[in-house]
Amino acid sequence: MIINGVVIDDTFSEAFSMRATRIIITAINYKWARHAAETMTGFATSVIGCKVEAGIERVIGNHETPDGRPGISVLLFCTDKKTLEQQLQARVGQCVLTCPTTAVFAGMDGDDRIALGKNLRYFGDGHQISKMIGNQRFWRIPVMDGEFLCQETTGFQRAIGGGNLLVLARHISQALLACEAAIDAISSLPNIILPFPGGGVRSGSKVGSKYKELSASTNHPFCPTLRGEPDNKLDRNIEAVMEIVIDGLTREDISLAMSRGIEAICDLGKSQGIETITGGNFGGKLGPHHFHLREIMDESYNRYL
Repeated sequence: MIINGVVIDDTFSEAFSMRATRIIITAINYKWARHAAETMTGFATSVIGCKVEAGIERVIGNHETPDGRPGISVLLFCTDKKTLEQQLQARVGQCVLTCPTTAVFAGMDGDDRIALGKNLRYFGDGHQISKMIGNQRFWRIPVMDGEFLCQETTGFQRAIGGGNLLVLARHISQALLACEAAIDAISSLPNIILPFPGGGVRSGSKVGSKYKELSASTNHPFCPTLRGEPDNKLDRNIEAVMEIVIDGLTREDISLAMSRGIEAICDLGKSQGIETITGGNFGGKLGPHHFHLREIMDESYNRYL
């Protein structure tokens, strides 16, 4: 498939199963809500090294938040429930509880729950107060600017991590331009995050390594400095490859994000130095979720027919 001169490889992007939760952080204004959200989603790019992938989903208006204040929704993804709960409590306790004027609420409903303020309440040293609203329990923890309000639990669900696009370009500036266009298009969508810095990844990884202690290593077939080696996949005119990694709550969320990203990149076209869009295909070694680029774009075009 060729769109505006850009080749879309007939391959798939491979992703893996995750567990995800959403929380809503509110504060006296967006400045302080964002401070808390950005801090708690720090060092959360990859489960390989960080144990969690997290990011800001969107800004929430006062009319949407439980307490009528400015808010930000955050998504966290882990490979299992236990780790998700541990990461959520540690990050809320260290980064939201500590942030002036903040409160935190569940961002997911459902019977599957994990602790949010259930254990953080002990920071109140016996001075915490419990309140039931409907069938949900909230905790009021005294702090030096008043009270920290925290919902006891939040929902979680099955999700998918690692949906991806690889952009092959003639120059690094062109690869970045393409990624920025795709990131802008994807970031407006709900139910997804782009966990890496700014949404782009230069250190794309492959499954496994020559070193037994490593589960992942540099994706050397797409490294331009290794062009000429037998398994390198780059033509001589490709000087840079950038990856966009997408975590989403459902398969449909990731498919839509990938199609929007591909469309934005192809709008720039070959004239802007963009040669090829491909996917991280590891032959099924990474995970069971396969996003076929051509099928995604066929579905994308059908939506407009």
